[in-house]
Amino acid sequence: MMRRILYSYYLLAFVLLAYSCSSSTTSNKEASQTEEAGSVPSSNDILTGEMTIIVDEAVFPIINEQMEVFKSSYTNSNFRLLPLPEREAINAIIQGKGAMGILARELSDEENAGFKQRNIKPKVFPIFYDGVVFVNNIASPDTSITIHTLKSLLNGENTEKLLLFDNLNSSMVRRIKEYAKVDKISAKSVKPLTSSEELLTQLAENNNQIGVLSYGQYLDYRRKFGEANKFRILSLQTLADDGTESYFKPSQTTFATDEYALKTTFYVLNYQPNMGLGIGFSAFLTGDRGQRVALKAGILPATMPGREIIIRDNIN
Repeated sequence: MMRRILYSYYLLAFVLLAYSCSSSTTSNKEASQTEEAGSVPSSNDILTGEMTIIVDEAVFPIINEQMEVFKSSYTNSNFRLLPLPEREAINAIIQGKGAMGILARELSDEENAGFKQRNIKPKVFPIFYDGVVFVNNIASPDTSITIHTLKSLLNGENTEKLLLFDNLNSSMVRRIKEYAKVDKISAKSVKPLTSSEELLTQLAENNNQIGVLSYGQYLDYRRKFGEANKFRILSLQTLADDGTESYFKPSQTTFATDEYALKTTFYVLNYQPNMGLGIGFSAFLTGDRGQRVALKAGILPATMPGREIIIRDNIN
């Protein structure tokens, strides 16, 4: 972890140095081209230009906010965010639909084979920690969910309740199947929907259903619609190696202490082969400003932003 933190700072310092060295060269070129053509062409370097970013839709709200903050400082940068469920997002990266991805896992050796043949080695860094959460209607008597209940819903043995997902190809489905040790999902008690908004809307009208979404999606929905009194986040059962059971809810604290079992690390994967905008945006995401955006959004940044404390000798 310390090595990744130091590398992130070195990357940010390198980006700023490279940009300061290249900006004067770019300005001279543009000035020369302006005299010849009468206009300034668009440049394309680490802080300017255009790129498409493939984003796991579970964290689209926070990445969209990160992009807006970045663009407010670097107005000549343009991004196209393509939110997709995890499986489709990985396929999109492999197919070259975007040179950067924000995913809940790194690509496997098999998935990276095509990039290896072209001598493209991705630059991968953790950017924040989110989690898979279970939400129900506040009128439901349930306040927690056990591994046994989760497994019985996934394999169709328990049909008394319905488990709702926004997409069966999502990273959340993968994480839950791994946690519950279930290979296949039964349609008897699992229902896929089209979005997290539809999922929460349906939960608000039914008290025998459990919704699955990311903690960031839940917080974003609450900020937009302020309907926290309609929903309850369920405590998730965690079994220790000695068999001791505990129950925890997702939060920045339980993510930091690794107490929440379905905590998820999200990474930036930069497959851009040159010194382009991907380097600059990666440095921003892993740097102090990007980490503060994650902290303010309610999820856990990969590196905690520092605080400046001013100590005065005299108080006027």
